[in-house]
Amino acid sequence: MAITVGGNTGRRSRGAPPLAEINVTPFVDVVLVLLIIFMITAHAMESGVEVEVPKTRTVAATTKELPIVTITKASEIFLGKDPIRLDDLPAQIHSRYPGQTAVYIKADRETNWDVGVQVMNVLGTAKFGINVVSQLDERRR
Repeated sequence: MAITVGGNTGRRSRGAPPLAEINVTPFVDVVLVLLIIFMITAHAMESGVEVEVPKTRTVAATTKELPIVTITKASEIFLGKDPIRLDDLPAQIHSRYPGQTAVYIKADRETNWDVGVQVMNVLGTAKFGINVVSQLDERRR
């Protein structure tokens, strides 16, 4: 919006540039509000059961959205955040996540090896692809 002051009758005088400024204050306000919202909600993005996964030398980065089967150090099995029996695991994955052919297994590093192998056996028998979650060990680099 331009305002003319003086006796100008609608015609631009020679040499006067057009007024073309962008007000960035509202844009900066919106960006700061979004930054605050993301900072507050970032911790909620990590959902699920707390487990300390094993550390390895390399970790494959992936962006696949797959169901997460979690095994705690007390040998409890969870599908997402819900506890589940080992025998019900394949059927529950099929019903909650139709069309999925693979899962993530996230096990605490102090989990009994026998429970982890049983979970992998049940999922493998049900023809699910198994992806194991681990954490990069910074000390071994």
